[in-house]
Amino acid sequence: MKATIWHNPKCGTSRKTLAILENLSKVDVEIVEYLKNPPSAEKLAQLYKDAGITPQQGLRLRGTDAEERGLLTADDATVLAAMAAEPILIERPLVETEKGARLCRPQDRVLEIL
Repeated sequence: MKATIWHNPKCGTSRKTLAILENLSKVDVEIVEYLKNPPSAEKLAQLYKDAGITPQQGLRLRGTDAEERGLLTADDATVLAAMAAEPILIERPLVETEKGARLCRPQDRVLEIL
């Protein structure tokens, strides 16, 4: 099985999620450092749809100005455009497999799609 993780190596939860993926021999892991290579607004929309959450639920609040910018109540297109332009606004880690996608907070949520 292939798994893609949108990863921030400075984030403990992201590192723990990656460790879970790497310790499973059945998983071929693709690592995308999303701060260097942000996903498009379209890709984010697809990931959140597959995860069953809204773009607003995928916003990173800690250490960002998302709330001050009104992104919690903004429409999906505005939130997704802001995330694509400023990937620090993306909560991490996001993981995608053939079984779906998850925002892996806590990291054990990744097991739901393996």
